[in-house]
Amino acid sequence: MAKFEIVMPKMGESIIEATITKWLKTEGDKLEEDDAIVEIATDKVDSEIPSPVEGVLVKTLFQEGEVVPVGTVIALIETENGNEKETKSEEEIPGIENLEEKKSDTPKEISVTRKNNRSNRFYSPLVRNIAKNEHISQAELENIPGSGKEGRITKRDVLAYLEKRKVSPAAATTAPTSAQQLHEPKIELPPVNTESGDQVVEMDRMRRLIADHMVLSKKTSPHVTSFIDVDVTGIVNWRNKVKNGFLQREGEKVTFTPIFIHAAAKALREFPQINASVDGYNIIYRKNINIGMATALPNGNLIVPVIKNVDEKSLLGVVKSVNSLANKARSNNLGPDDIQGGTFTVTNFGSFDSLTGTPVINQPQVAILGVGAIRKKPVVLETPQGDVIAIRHIMILSLAYDHRVVDGALGGMYIKRVKEILENWDAGTEI
Repeated sequence: MAKFEIVMPKMGESIIEATITKWLKTEGDKLEEDDAIVEIATDKVDSEIPSPVEGVLVKTLFQEGEVVPVGTVIALIETENGNEKETKSEEEIPGIENLEEKKSDTPKEISVTRKNNRSNRFYSPLVRNIAKNEHISQAELENIPGSGKEGRITKRDVLAYLEKRKVSPAAATTAPTSAQQLHEPKIELPPVNTESGDQVVEMDRMRRLIADHMVLSKKTSPHVTSFIDVDVTGIVNWRNKVKNGFLQREGEKVTFTPIFIHAAAKALREFPQINASVDGYNIIYRKNINIGMATALPNGNLIVPVIKNVDEKSLLGVVKSVNSLANKARSNNLGPDDIQGGTFTVTNFGSFDSLTGTPVINQPQVAILGVGAIRKKPVVLETPQGDVIAIRHIMILSLAYDHRVVDGALGGMYIKRVKEILENWDAGTEI
């Protein structure tokens, strides 16, 4: 007999854990190759893990609803081949990328892999990252009670500890650092009372993860937002000229979103400091320009599918990519590759007639471009014969950026360059 370890796959660059939402097979079930074993979910996408081999599911190591770090063994399959325990590498398991291959010298005893530390206690990458950012020492970590499986410390445990530490600094086992001393005092929120007729609805999994992601982003990056008016009369006239013919020829609409994404990519090529990420005190300048487009789902949640290598695509290619990803998002058919690898994000407030907004940076990126509604306004135009007032199509662009690495001058130059690209749109552009 041989045993295969099924591990939690890596579903994206910034995803370090996933939730087991449903076991599709139970212990003792026979499996065919490629049979779906379990459904998993992240804040980005839901997916299934298939069986790499034929055999019997002999052990499931986590319960439904548990959050599991990437690379952790979650199930064992027993096959008829060989006498030693084996594993499958990422290349050998169809439909799953970046599986971490794990091997052991003990064929009969297989346990969840744990990182080595002095207490042999497991800490997920998320917990370790929070501890690092909040200057929680190893000694403090070891003394935090864990509410997870086998006493594992969860994100909620660490955040609860941080709240207690703000109230009582003596709770820390080591002297606070200067960074800790700069923490704002804890603000006691008033209790939220309910009245007759109020409806209390618990957030669904995606909304909880979005909420956590937004709070983390505001806590991580000092946000600064710059605004600029853009005259897009030329783009509006061009789109009105080509949209009907394009719809008849391609069966698709030409919206404004791909035009803005196309312009954002051109400007990113000129300002690579905006197409970046921050890792501690290191700045990572991204080679590829992969732009995420914030997409509202029918249930009110938000997802950000990513268009890869936008600067290498024609306008037609960007239009096709935007339409395809938007349709897949709304029908819940996005795959793992569709939502990972983003280096910059564009969000279109104008879709809901909002004039502008101050978007939240999609970590670990350093900037996000907000596009407001296009509206007709009287504008003063400079002409050789003097200033005149004309009716023009105007919109507001907003750029929120991480002030740790993007200063006001750089942010201002980038958004101004996007304005120039849009205002100098070629009326003869073919699509």
